[in-house]
Amino acid sequence: MAQLFRWLFRLATAVVVLVVGALGLVYYFASRSLPDYSGTYEVAGIAAPVEIVRDNADVPHIFGQSDEDAFFALGYTHAQDRLWQMTMLRRTVQGRLSELFGARTVKIDSLLRRFDLYNLAVSSVSAQDARTLEMLEAYSAGVNAWIDEVNSGARGRGAPEMWIFNQAIAPWQPADSVAILKLMALQLSGHLEAEVLRARTSLLLAPERVADILPDAPGEGTAALPRYADLVPDVPLYTADSHMPFDPLSPVQPLPLAGASNAWAAGIGRSATGSTLLANDPHLGLTAPSIWYLARLELSTGGVIGGTIPGLPLILTGRSADLGWGLTSSYLDDQDVYIEEVNPQNADEYRTPDGWAPFRTRDSIISVAGAPAVTIRLQWTDNGPVLPPDQYDLGAIRPAGHVASVAWTALSEKDTSISAAMAIMRAHNVDQAIAAARDYIAPSQNLMLADRNRVALKTIGAFPRRSLGHQSQGRLPTYGYLAQNRWIGVLPYATNPEFIDPEGGILGNTNNKVIDRPFPDHMSFEWGDTQRINRWRLLMQSREVHTRESFIETQLDTVSFTARSLLPLIGADLWFTGEAGPAGSHEAERLTALQLLADWNGEMNEHLPEPLIYAAWLRALQKRLISDELGPLAEDYSHVEPLFIERVYRNTEGASVWCDVAQSARVETCSEMAEAALDDALVWIKESYGQDLQSLRWGDAHEATHDHPTLGEVPVLNWFVNIRQSTSGGDNTLLRGRTSGEDPSPFQNVHAAGYRGVYDFADPDSSVFIISTGQSGHPLSRHYDDLGELWRRGEYIPMSLDPALARAASVGVMQLIPRP
Repeated sequence: MAQLFRWLFRLATAVVVLVVGALGLVYYFASRSLPDYSGTYEVAGIAAPVEIVRDNADVPHIFGQSDEDAFFALGYTHAQDRLWQMTMLRRTVQGRLSELFGARTVKIDSLLRRFDLYNLAVSSVSAQDARTLEMLEAYSAGVNAWIDEVNSGARGRGAPEMWIFNQAIAPWQPADSVAILKLMALQLSGHLEAEVLRARTSLLLAPERVADILPDAPGEGTAALPRYADLVPDVPLYTADSHMPFDPLSPVQPLPLAGASNAWAAGIGRSATGSTLLANDPHLGLTAPSIWYLARLELSTGGVIGGTIPGLPLILTGRSADLGWGLTSSYLDDQDVYIEEVNPQNADEYRTPDGWAPFRTRDSIISVAGAPAVTIRLQWTDNGPVLPPDQYDLGAIRPAGHVASVAWTALSEKDTSISAAMAIMRAHNVDQAIAAARDYIAPSQNLMLADRNRVALKTIGAFPRRSLGHQSQGRLPTYGYLAQNRWIGVLPYATNPEFIDPEGGILGNTNNKVIDRPFPDHMSFEWGDTQRINRWRLLMQSREVHTRESFIETQLDTVSFTARSLLPLIGADLWFTGEAGPAGSHEAERLTALQLLADWNGEMNEHLPEPLIYAAWLRALQKRLISDELGPLAEDYSHVEPLFIERVYRNTEGASVWCDVAQSARVETCSEMAEAALDDALVWIKESYGQDLQSLRWGDAHEATHDHPTLGEVPVLNWFVNIRQSTSGGDNTLLRGRTSGEDPSPFQNVHAAGYRGVYDFADPDSSVFIISTGQSGHPLSRHYDDLGELWRRGEYIPMSLDPALARAASVGVMQLIPRP
């Protein structure tokens, strides 16, 4: 027995030694790709030495003797910290994910090939102005210099992920950067999905009930549209969803997670400091690392600092010494879906206003890891690319003998958006920035501006010009062969909405309705916010003058206008009316929940139970209201629409009819539906989080999910690469944390402000910014998540252009010198 024990002990020791050795070996190879931020490196592609100072938050401050050298160094630092992220963005827009991930991503690749964004980017390179082209080439040379260093200096293939997905890294090209901006346009788009959802809903409901569940933003109303079946006959009333569950590798976000953001500015008359203020927090899907990367460049026109996206040589949101700029998604209606009739005698032709015309076609081969290659046939009409029925649920709204195409401003082969963005970085005042944005095409944005004396908001991007006779005003798919439905160019830039130095001294946008011009000069019928704007307006007007601190307070505000406005409506007949019950009984729980909500001020604080009770109640209520009318399509309404709930409980235009269950014999009231939904919510909360309502925490449900897009679902590895945080806020708070809407964790925070910045032009170096994770994309780096906890707590880091402040306590100083 003793001898057996000794052998078992030796075997166990050997296993432990092997495991520790294997882990050590894995760590050694993975850590080889950690960059050294100090030292002197000889590189080809610069004309003079460049200094890169990494401040104590790992933000690179780049000092070169020419703009070309500064952009070279930006490419070098982007590649040092985010090489895997950059190559994944490029591979995504090229439609080449399946070379790494196999059959899982064939559908994603197919969609990107059909949009043809990368080839359009290649064509657009020659359309850039000479200065921008020089910067693109310099940036590409900087990226490639780091790739050369990885290959020659045994730098662990550049990123730990490269060991798992071993593919050669192609040199970076200017077209890659242009393509990534087009990819952002795809990620921020939502009108295609909105048209399809409206069409599918229209097939099941009368127009007035469509106006309930898909309400217009408050303001001038829009006349009820025709039913989709009247525009496009012979479509089944309901066809099952054909889309796949959302894949973190896909750039196409579910409709409720389309782009969002906040930005506001105060003129000198509304600022306590005597100069202007600007705040910006663009919202995108949360990932680890963040899509955002902080950087400072010293250019010939002065220093610029702010948020970049690796792969793009741009400060997308930030400031110089004289000008600050921020972005919000404009929600411009820049997409239209067309139903194209195919020639029954020749499937290679489609109907146009002038008769049959051939599709433009090209075959494309998708290489698939571990499986045979897939060949797809790409088709285009005059309106745009043809998309298959299994994308965007287009098969559900397409009659037999037809295909669907998409018109979209981002499908330009002369896209000068990157040149315009580059020019904004060189502007010194509001007028120069507005003029610089003239050639910007897509994705359309609201550009918030502040120089030292003035503030402005300008919507930038190409506005499609539609005919007054358009059958659906761009809100529903229409036949592509009818001339009145086709675009007839774009509107002049001068007609884009513009607000300069308003009388009230405050400008702001929370993705709310910007203007309400009548069709066809309109901007959109679909807006990203009808709720946050009300809270923002209250906070702005509650002070005569503002400071940097009041802007930060507004940016971090967690009070829900939606909760404050809806709870009195849906609970009007329930407050303090229930019968008491024994402790632990259903009646007692309902009374406890109602008492908690009655005393609540609407603050979506992570430590409180009320936000969870409220959110679960509204979710259960909307589900009860729409399930009988919409059937399986109700699953596509994954997020609560506050205007719908308000219309129902105010009985706007007869909307209370939603409270009656159509299939039941009796007539249910809205009070009964509210009570039943509260009971549903309490049962769900008990099953998910426990029985004691008082001890619930919103933050346990509203956990920010900064997941690694590639490795985030891999067992064991996900513990090292994913970042999870308890967070405050919600769908409709200024501190916006958009929830997933998907079971089993419908309230996870998946879409939020990955970048926050507040700029004070009375003392520009007191400006502050932050991103949601850290600067590094390497999970073994201490800078992978070091800014994440500051972000969660609502803290910021200095946003200074002072070189001395950057050098103080810097984590490294790197010198790049020209290679002889």
